Amino acid sequence: MAVPTEDQALANAARLLERAELELTNLPLMERLDQLAVSWINLAHLLRDRERI
Repeated sequence: MAVPTEDQALANAARLLERAELELTNLPLMERLDQLAVSWINLAHLLRDRERI
């Protein structure tokens, strides 16, 4: 599996957050989507930091 780029990680996070906004009646799913988005954002930060080294 290829390592995603920072932009791809951020795009995945954005997509998950948009999906979470649609899940107003399903709080557990909304929270899980938010957690997954945070994971992608953290990965994007790691990828950005790796590029700086």
